[in-house]
Amino acid sequence: MSDVSMPTPLEALAADTRAALGDAVAAEKLEFGELTLTVARDRIVEAVTHLRDAGFVSFIDVCGVDYPERAERFDVVYHLLSPTKNLRVRLKVATDDMTPVPSITGIFPGADWFEREAYDLYGILFSGHPDLRRILTDYGFDGHPLRKDFPLTGFVEVRYDEERKRVVYEPVRLAQEFRSFDFLSPWEGTDYVLPGDEKAKS
Repeated sequence: MSDVSMPTPLEALAADTRAALGDAVAAEKLEFGELTLTVARDRIVEAVTHLRDAGFVSFIDVCGVDYPERAERFDVVYHLLSPTKNLRVRLKVATDDMTPVPSITGIFPGADWFEREAYDLYGILFSGHPDLRRILTDYGFDGHPLRKDFPLTGFVEVRYDEERKRVVYEPVRLAQEFRSFDFLSPWEGTDYVLPGDEKAKS
């Protein structure tokens, strides 16, 4: 009796994808029952097409992840599902804020809004996208809010001006600075004297 174990469905999928795509698969990771394939940026359409033809016909998500310390600071992450095999696969592509990633809207039209969202919130560009515009932020919005170097307050604030009878954009003014909280238990007391409590501490 042979003690060679059969590959799991995800291991078999990884081997099949490697055989079909060759050097397009830069890395693979199988952990926690999930398969993650890192794919060459210019061959993502080929990889997604192969997986669709292999039964991964349900497109779940495209999203971005920001690693500011890297030269290619963004990961574009794709999630696909095979309903018949009951398997999920994750694809990752690395890029920067100047190099576009090929759009997969020709394979999965539902990726349209997800790619627009990644562009709006991270500034990730997609070549071949039919309508790459902002989708969540306002017209003329400056910057991309989910980048890790984007200020917490943003650059402009919006309010309705009663005198002008219209919405106006102004630079952000902080009426109150960010507060730092000590998180000490009120039953243990504070290490500092509260205003008006000088006598109680003496």
